[in-house]
Amino acid sequence: MERKEKSVERQNLLGPGLFRFLKDLKANNNREWFTENKARYETEARDAMLRFIGEFSVPLSVISRHFVADPRPSGGSMFRIYRDTRFSKDKSPYKTHLAAHFPHRTVTAGGVHGPGFYLHLEPGGSFAGGGLWHPEAGTLLKVRQAIAAKPAAWRALRKSGLEIEGEALVRVPQGFAPTHPCAEDLKLKDFYITSGFTNAEVLAPNFIDQVTQACQKAAPLVAFLCKALDLPW
Repeated sequence: MERKEKSVERQNLLGPGLFRFLKDLKANNNREWFTENKARYETEARDAMLRFIGEFSVPLSVISRHFVADPRPSGGSMFRIYRDTRFSKDKSPYKTHLAAHFPHRTVTAGGVHGPGFYLHLEPGGSFAGGGLWHPEAGTLLKVRQAIAAKPAAWRALRKSGLEIEGEALVRVPQGFAPTHPCAEDLKLKDFYITSGFTNAEVLAPNFIDQVTQACQKAAPLVAFLCKALDLPW
């Protein structure tokens, strides 16, 4: 007798309430409105994102077992919704996007400023990817030294079609030859790759697959960065 498999319909882990809440928050970015709508934030935004993070731990471990998807509501992968307004002219108290960072599990990796993968959810501006953002001076120097010492490996990574983003210096930094074959990339202060998503893609049942593909695309760069920093990949 043939065994019939039941088809399981995949469901989106986020839900349309996420973008509705973020749009409403952008239009009402004040503490009174947020307090009145905190239950919406928790159910439609926070809890949805934490579910996604929890499910993403499996595909992330396939890319590399050294990166962490932590679904704890505090101290985990998800960034706080509250803005730090101490040194900003914009005193709006809340971020109008959700974000999660999937860092290297090594404590010395530098947290948000170490190599890792990232997910950003915002109406009309969602993306995912990976790399190194605003690293400390010592970390940045090690990456530049790795590029300078292994130009063939770096150029092979570049020739694979990866579009590396980030801020850059005007001139090649001191200590590196202006005539180096990778001189332009030695100017970089950040090293990351992103893939953008439409609102419809974010709300599609296969969104976790799309985020996985975006992180897989960035994986060769993240692997290079890890090796440059003596971190296991």
